[in-house]
Amino acid sequence: MAHEFDGKGYSGASTHQKEWGSQLINELALQGHEHILDLGCGDGVLTKVLADLVPRGEVIGVDASRGMLEAAQSKTCGNLQFLLMDIDDIDFLDRFDIIFSNAALHWVKGHERLFSNVYRALRNGGRIRFNFASDGNCAHFFKVVREAMARDEFQPSFVEFIWPWYMPTLDDYHALVDEIGFDNALVWEENADRFFSDELMMVRWIDQPSLVPFLPFLTGQQQKDFRDYVVQRMIEETRQHDGRCFETFRRMNVSACK
Repeated sequence: MAHEFDGKGYSGASTHQKEWGSQLINELALQGHEHILDLGCGDGVLTKVLADLVPRGEVIGVDASRGMLEAAQSKTCGNLQFLLMDIDDIDFLDRFDIIFSNAALHWVKGHERLFSNVYRALRNGGRIRFNFASDGNCAHFFKVVREAMARDEFQPSFVEFIWPWYMPTLDDYHALVDEIGFDNALVWEENADRFFSDELMMVRWIDQPSLVPFLPFLTGQQQKDFRDYVVQRMIEETRQHDGRCFETFRRMNVSACK
């Protein structure tokens, strides 16, 4: 299921995601001619950074959210384009030197299909570099949102709800990557726990993207009540003595070559 995000709202709430992605881009040591695919490009900020670093190359950003692409489209330029596309539907052949993804692949269930499509899209000698949420991520938010879903006034609305995220353990993801056939495959976890500078910054992150999968299952007033309950409980659970709010962020990193 593709979720519809507010790209402008995400831009103001994604400081941590941009930080992680910038670190990944620095690791790529780009030469300026590479053809790059950005999976789950979001608002396109990092995709534009990639395009600026490969003036003789090409960058394509794909995302399934129209709201995200609306925020990204203004960054389109000569060697950069954005496509509305589900990650599981990518259908490129021997086209890219690098396939990059930051803070997106935990929204994709079942990475077997993902890796098959990615392998086909890479040129020989091409490489992947992914970073996404792993087991233990967002421990406070998941506790609070499950608590909210179980309340009498909300529980009936979530009877058919399917948990939207795939956040594997290191052992499970190692086993999956080992089956694919990439060369020089490395898989490792990273503790990226973060403090939000204040309650407002955490609330922005709750609104975009964290609560997005839940609200379509609720009516207008229920949406407000559910959101207000989650926000209040998150402040109670995460606020520190200095006013900052703490959340666990655990990342899965993948690097491999074809």
